[in-house]
Amino acid sequence: MSQDLPDGGFTTVNPHALSSILEASETRSIIASTDIFDIKGIKLWARDQPVSRELQRKLMDRALKKPLETCLIAEDGISPTKLGVLVQSLVETHSQLGPLLQPHAAALQRGAGAIRLHPVVQLLLSAAQTARPATFAHAVEAMAVAGALMKARGGDERLVAQAMTAGLLHDVGEMYIAPEYGEADAGVSLDVDTYRQLVVHPHIGQLLLTQLTDYAKDIVRAVAEHHEHQDGSGYPHRLHGDQISSLGRLLAVTEAALAALRPERSNLHHASMALRVVPGEFDDRIAGPLTAAARTVAPMTARRSLPELRDELARLDVVLQTAMNHLDALMSDQASVGLQRAGTLAHYLLHKLRGGWNESGLWSPGTIGAEQAAEAEAAQDALRARLLEIERVARLAAGPLSPEDAETLNLMCEGLKDEAA
Repeated sequence: MSQDLPDGGFTTVNPHALSSILEASETRSIIASTDIFDIKGIKLWARDQPVSRELQRKLMDRALKKPLETCLIAEDGISPTKLGVLVQSLVETHSQLGPLLQPHAAALQRGAGAIRLHPVVQLLLSAAQTARPATFAHAVEAMAVAGALMKARGGDERLVAQAMTAGLLHDVGEMYIAPEYGEADAGVSLDVDTYRQLVVHPHIGQLLLTQLTDYAKDIVRAVAEHHEHQDGSGYPHRLHGDQISSLGRLLAVTEAALAALRPERSNLHHASMALRVVPGEFDDRIAGPLTAAARTVAPMTARRSLPELRDELARLDVVLQTAMNHLDALMSDQASVGLQRAGTLAHYLLHKLRGGWNESGLWSPGTIGAEQAAEAEAAQDALRARLLEIERVARLAAGPLSPEDAETLNLMCEGLKDEAA
């Protein structure tokens, strides 16, 4: 569990994953499935010996002969049967997701039962359930939503189980970063260091599944792509269109929908809006079943009064244009490659937001009446959330810069933060 996770392997201990495993071992039966040796052949832990905090001391600063994940097993951990129970609970009690999941309840039950849990994945998911319950709950929700979207598109039982497996595994890489850098917390912060930590998790998940498990390549690829967007605005590689697999696009829709459901009082209408507010960002064919399910939900209610909403919409109109003008003023032909890359990407993303604004009909706030207020508010919230992401994306794209270019980037990003505040 390498802290830096180079492509060479998982032979040293990642403290974040180990911490979760040790915390889970206090209430679960996690044992060594084989003797554990360091790279010099010194035996550190015996087969069948329960994991305890003493293991952490013995592993300190040691390279292992085999990755630790392959040497441990959670005897009372997650199983397909337990996943089925969790899916049933979501179908019956999750007020936000129920309308999407309920028509496919039987298929989702069969899909959960067909999921194959590799011992490494079973260990990490079991640890997450105890030590990172929000991360585990998100994985279960993604499993169910991915399965429902696949079934709604006519997928057979094999494809539904494949989609559910990919959904369950999509954030397994988060076990290797500090809990405070998880998606739920990072999504509300403009801290670029947090974002830099977060964006590696799809790649870590891909490395883990490739090197330590035998899952199908389609599933592994989708895990690596679950934050990629069709218009190139995603991460970690900013892939476009057909560069993203069909299963990867399905996971991206799943991830974006669940993110839109995090705020209090949100429902499928908000998820539907988040998936279509920026044209071309997500695959409309995949998102279609969720949009259809949203039509069965009670209409949204606006949180703001109509005058407040109109004022904020008018301000957002100015924000988008001012941010583009500010960016143009700071860029020059003499800028370095890194700064040009950051500026070009930020300008492209702002242009996409402007396109979503124009297509939404929000450009004339005075014409919005009480009956359109809730939808206009949801669109505004979705556009503003995208605006908040641009600073982090630009900094990540820039890479190392000279002091002069770094100052220019700081000015550009400060302008974005000021406009989005």
